Amino acid sequence: MDHVSYAWPLVLASLLVAVLASYTALDLAARISTARSAQARMWWLAGGALCMGVGIWSMHFVGMLAATLPVPLAYDPGLTLLSLLIAIAASGFALYLVSGADLTRARLVVGALGMGGGVAAMHYMGMAAMRMSPFIAYNPTLVLLSVLIAVGASGAALWIAFRLRLRTHHLYRLRAGAAIIMGAAIAGMHYTGMAAAGFPTGSQCGALAGGWSGQGLAPMVLSAAVAVLAAAIVLSMLDRRFESQSALLQSSLSQAHGEIAFLALHDALTKLPNRLQLERRLEQAMRDSRRSGQPCAVLFVDLDGFKAVNDAFGHQAGDRLLSLIAQRLRETMRPADLAARMGGDEFVVVAEGVSREDVHALAARLGAVLRQEFVVDGHRLRISASIGIALYPQDGASAQELISHADAAMYRAKSGGRDAHQFFDPSMLVNAQENLELLAELRGALARGEFRLHYQPKLDLRSGRAVGAEALLRWASPSRGNVPPDRFLGLAEQAGLIVPIGDWVLDEACRQAAAWRARGHRDWSVAVNLSALQFDHPGLVQSVRDALRRHALPPRALVLEVTESTAMRNVESSMAILKQFEAMGVGVSIDDFGTGYSSLLYLKRLPATELKVDRGFIRDVQHDADDAAIVSAIVALAQRLQLRVVAEGVETPAQQDYLRQLHCDQVQGFLFGKPVPGVEFAQVVERAEAHLRETGRQHTARAPGVFQQPDGVLSP
Repeated sequence: MDHVSYAWPLVLASLLVAVLASYTALDLAARISTARSAQARMWWLAGGALCMGVGIWSMHFVGMLAATLPVPLAYDPGLTLLSLLIAIAASGFALYLVSGADLTRARLVVGALGMGGGVAAMHYMGMAAMRMSPFIAYNPTLVLLSVLIAVGASGAALWIAFRLRLRTHHLYRLRAGAAIIMGAAIAGMHYTGMAAAGFPTGSQCGALAGGWSGQGLAPMVLSAAVAVLAAAIVLSMLDRRFESQSALLQSSLSQAHGEIAFLALHDALTKLPNRLQLERRLEQAMRDSRRSGQPCAVLFVDLDGFKAVNDAFGHQAGDRLLSLIAQRLRETMRPADLAARMGGDEFVVVAEGVSREDVHALAARLGAVLRQEFVVDGHRLRISASIGIALYPQDGASAQELISHADAAMYRAKSGGRDAHQFFDPSMLVNAQENLELLAELRGALARGEFRLHYQPKLDLRSGRAVGAEALLRWASPSRGNVPPDRFLGLAEQAGLIVPIGDWVLDEACRQAAAWRARGHRDWSVAVNLSALQFDHPGLVQSVRDALRRHALPPRALVLEVTESTAMRNVESSMAILKQFEAMGVGVSIDDFGTGYSSLLYLKRLPATELKVDRGFIRDVQHDADDAAIVSAIVALAQRLQLRVVAEGVETPAQQDYLRQLHCDQVQGFLFGKPVPGVEFAQVVERAEAHLRETGRQHTARAPGVFQQPDGVLSP
């Protein structure tokens, strides 16, 4: 027998090819099982069978080329190609098995026998391709051992491939280690089979004539093996990258879908639930309330003064303020409560399992936290909130009805002075539709020129001369006629229309005052009322300055009237604004004095020039001792603070005489003339002054003494 010797570099090359083929097989097994379509799985299975089969076949022939015999060798092309087909078929069978959903013991055994038998058949078919004469003498024991190694290696390969495709951590390191083990087993099978082969002395290779020689086959086999296996690995890497990008895209799409779903139910700015989710949650709260028997509440929150922030600092500052407000709402509520944004500066809070007292306390807390100072872009801002409350089940049977009734209660809170909360009452719905229609007309009234100013004279009791007028707004609606101010001013303030209307009033009053001065009435002044919302508007001071400059009116000819409640709501801010008016030379009157909650300490510090006694005290001053005492105290207080006192609502000579006795400075009221347009004002003033001169003579003619006030209240 001739002995076979080996070229060890080629032996190592065959081992490397076996390892590379094993790694490719493991990787392609994972590709097949994760393919998204049947067509993709079919292509990966076909490609995998080709690559794995070529790899195993190449390993065999590289190993054959490593063997050296005393005689030249060649290989029969037909048998060689048949061995390749056997390798490809066995590989395809193996890959098909591991691509299934599971790998039972029976499938593993069948697969090991099929693939191992195929590998062994490929090996011995490749040996037969040499067509040795005499035939190769095989050692049966070693042949059996080689087949067992092939079957065992195939079984191990199938099991490892199936298990690895389920792993996600350290996959590549585990796959590389498994490929080394599998490659060594395949190489071991080949060299065991080679060891089983005995070549009788004097053997001749029958494939020399017309066969593939070893020298010509070696480069082809190595190049084909490396090219096919490299291509398989590159394609697998590209596919993996594509899958990774697809997974990333899928993740991005899932995230985008989640964001879209979130935005569909939430407000984009504040991240609070929107109206759609509010109605769903409210309906659920109503169902829970019916089961538990405990009420739930809807609180409709509308911000006071928010439009002024937008106008003064821009919508970006307004948006940041809304975000801060949403945060405060979340921090104030109980975890089970819901806060939602309806749009604009309107929010709704749903509270479950609460009593009327609980809701009252919650509304008070919300009002308190929203009243606290906000800092936005370095600006210190203060707003307040009007809150309407509707309770389920007594105030509504549906989510829409509850929200609508809470909205109606909120408007009642606004019309009552703002910065308050109000429970719903059915009476609030009586004028709801009419208010909506009136508001729709009011929105265009300024642009259509439907507003007018009327003027009521103010007279000095000592001299009997007119000192000016108070400008009073009138609305001449084409469809409704003259609409009383108390009917539309509240709506204008609620809708945020009061600021542009107030600017028009200021400008028109200054124009009229300038016209009077041009006619010689240089000692007359005009008084303009400022609403609470207008007083809070950051652009107020500039609007006053612009109106004075536009009509060349001296600042002392303008008096701005601010209610006591407005001036005292935020004293520090009020003082800062009023001091700017003082610096300009504009007069400031504290209107409706005595009806609010003034602190005398703050009143002393306010840069006001006059106090205006509310008409409610004047009306019954000659019959009500309490009113008489209040008016007397106000006049005395003003004199102590060196402020001018104006009494409004004077309608009878008795009221006039009483105020004259108290040394009240100025008076106005129907006794001296009703408010009239500017063109008629001079005639009203003339009659009022004549009346004062006459009554002044009568007062002087009466014997001096003590003026008897109601119920024994005395005044010198």
